[in-house]
Amino acid sequence: MFDISFGEILLIGIVALVVLGPERLPTVARTLGALVARAQRFVASVKADIHQQANLSGLDGLRNDIQDAASSFKAQMEAEVQGVRQEMAAQSAQLQQLSSEAKAPLEEAARTIHGGLDLQAAAAPAAVVSTVVEEKSAPEAPPRDENQLDLFDDMPPASGQTSTPSHPHA
Repeated sequence: MFDISFGEILLIGIVALVVLGPERLPTVARTLGALVARAQRFVASVKADIHQQANLSGLDGLRNDIQDAASSFKAQMEAEVQGVRQEMAAQSAQLQQLSSEAKAPLEEAARTIHGGLDLQAAAAPAAVVSTVVEEKSAPEAPPRDENQLDLFDDMPPASGQTSTPSHPHA
């Protein structure tokens, strides 16, 4: 703490003995020791408070960094999901167009084969094609695992999808 050698302490002790005398020297030394101990405890308390505040501010910074990273990840995932939904809608529209283009030749072939006698048979291929197209275009919801964290519970359902009730995790 201080750069005082043993010789200097001995010199201070001899001067104190001469100035104070042998009767008052022990009480002054006891009082001086108590004051030094109190000062050391105060310094230790201030150091502990400073260290605690530094740790709290470091934890706040870490928490903010984690929240920023989580929100960035969530925004990126939402953008990717939106892109996938748009691509699925485009593919669905293309599939609907292809099915409507394929329906006319099938109906023509049915009329040619049946000669217009059986109208139910003529409508059947078109119904089968439209049923297959509808089954393929409806997106299936993935199975929900209650043990996994769902980052997208608060997202609105995509157009054309049915809303499933969300189960918040406790």
